[in-house]
Amino acid sequence: MSRYFFRQTLKDRANSCRRYASKALDQNFLMFKTLLVALAILLFTAVAVAQRNAPPSKVELEGITERGRQLAEYDVAAWHATDAVLKLKPEQSSVGRYIARKSDSKWTVVFGRLNEKRDRFLIAYEASQGLSPREFTVKKYEVPKEDASFYLFAAKAFDISLADFRGENRPYNVAALPADSNQIYVYVLPAQTKQGVYPLGGDVRYRISADGSRIIEKRQLHKTIIEFSFGEGQTAEAGFHTAVLDDIPEDTDVFLVLTRKPSVPQWIGTRKYVYKIELDGTVKYLMTIEAFRKIPGK
Repeated sequence: MSRYFFRQTLKDRANSCRRYASKALDQNFLMFKTLLVALAILLFTAVAVAQRNAPPSKVELEGITERGRQLAEYDVAAWHATDAVLKLKPEQSSVGRYIARKSDSKWTVVFGRLNEKRDRFLIAYEASQGLSPREFTVKKYEVPKEDASFYLFAAKAFDISLADFRGENRPYNVAALPADSNQIYVYVLPAQTKQGVYPLGGDVRYRISADGSRIIEKRQLHKTIIEFSFGEGQTAEAGFHTAVLDDIPEDTDVFLVLTRKPSVPQWIGTRKYVYKIELDGTVKYLMTIEAFRKIPGK
């Protein structure tokens, strides 16, 4: 199965955020100039932005980095587990949803559906990660294995999130990650449908109650979806975009950097601050907008 077309129905893929393409950059100052223009446009655009009086703490940035890394791992696990299950030619009705979960350092991805009473998740296939992120072995359950804990709650969390979500007429993926107090983060992301083209934006993160029955928090991560791609023969030093909903990067910005090919860092400008996401997903606070404007030669 190709990496770039898989979603909740065992097809489609995902990414995030708002972006402006960058061509080959020989110097950081060339990027600074273009980023300055983007920030100037942002400053004159009427957008409701979360107000922050200080840069985010190191702990907050580390949290964004970690969730973004987990989201990228979830994506890879779901992709390769799906490939392994598809080789068994499953009936679509028995594998309407997939859910991935990390235990220690390994991922398990189950494929199944909710029962009619919605009090059990019926697992038809269970794919377990092997020695590498790409290696999965699959166990088929002739009689579906019933789960009444994490997979049940995650499936219900998916349903309640997707019922609330309002997106564009295009495929979307969903992913579940653990949150504090046994709650569940649900991410709804536009799926990648073309090789080498990465959709950025229009994504939402929900915080769902531990039993999967209630939305506790809804966070719109980015607004408009922009397609990111490199033209034939193009190279890039880095990518960059402006954030209009908050003065911090988002989990899916990290996801973008870790899944985009070719791999390049990402610069992010907000109304107040400038950040950089490194190739390993580390989010770094660089400077204020005021300091950025004072850089000689930009």
